[in-house]
Amino acid sequence: MSDRNVIDEIKSQILLDTGTNEFEVLEFFLDELDGSGKVEHRYFGMNVAKVMEVIESPKIEPKEHSQDPCFMGTIPLRNHIVPIIDLSVWLQIDRHKNDYENVIITEFSRSVQGFIVSGVTEIHRFMWKDIIPPNEFINRLGTNVIIGTLIKDDHFIQLLDLEHIISVLNPESSEQQWYTSVKAQKNYMALVAEDSPSIRMMLKKSLEHSNFRTNVFNNGEDAFNYLKGMADQAAKEGKGIRDFIDVVISDIEMPKLDGFTLTKKIKEDKELCKLPVILYSSIITDDLIHKGKSVGADCQVCKPDMDKMAEFAIGLIEKPQ
Repeated sequence: MSDRNVIDEIKSQILLDTGTNEFEVLEFFLDELDGSGKVEHRYFGMNVAKVMEVIESPKIEPKEHSQDPCFMGTIPLRNHIVPIIDLSVWLQIDRHKNDYENVIITEFSRSVQGFIVSGVTEIHRFMWKDIIPPNEFINRLGTNVIIGTLIKDDHFIQLLDLEHIISVLNPESSEQQWYTSVKAQKNYMALVAEDSPSIRMMLKKSLEHSNFRTNVFNNGEDAFNYLKGMADQAAKEGKGIRDFIDVVISDIEMPKLDGFTLTKKIKEDKELCKLPVILYSSIITDDLIHKGKSVGADCQVCKPDMDKMAEFAIGLIEKPQ
């Protein structure tokens, strides 16, 4: 079975696991040269749902006019012209090159790109709660690009924030993606769950521009615990949860509790189920959208459509109950 077929098979299995707080990680490595010339594997991971396939490296070299040192040029791949990014350059790792390197072709936020790596190991299944958040684990790559760390056998796997890398490489496109002119007539309260600092900042800015107040959490578990506390407070005051929170907006991929499981827990709660929930992700596609429906999401948004987030939220809030 080819690498592409293996990944397609894994994705088809993932569809059966919605709401179990599980996800699949493609583990890969970069060969780093230390000061003494010794080669050491540095292990990283990305969500399998973002991976199209793994191919042999085409051995391309960066052009002198490249917009960024990590941009190696483009390659044709069926119906796509795929930009290729050297991850070791981006991560400032002195990579030891070999003849058997790979390119991981990814698709998210309606864009396709490839990442050069030294090699790919295997696919692992983890629970989102297994992720050690970056503020609890010190790594020299910083927290802007590492969303968390997993422990596998005798080594660490650092999960990369691919959206952050692409947004930095193409900042104008990212800013346009978030711009909105929509403004709510009332000042609504949105609870937001998002683990990426850059996405958190842009989403908060966009919502507040549209006359929303925001309460932001970096994982689904903390968001759910807060919601339960607010529901208890509302009950003590003889009020409903909608008197305190108007809408929940959640990323799908998060440490501790993913967006699907967060939504499922909200919709199974007799009081919290009154809250409209919007799920968003760079991996929402026609093939995957039924996962959100199965856990009761009221709306699903792909990250390229984030400029419509406030519009969708206002529509759900003002919809007759």
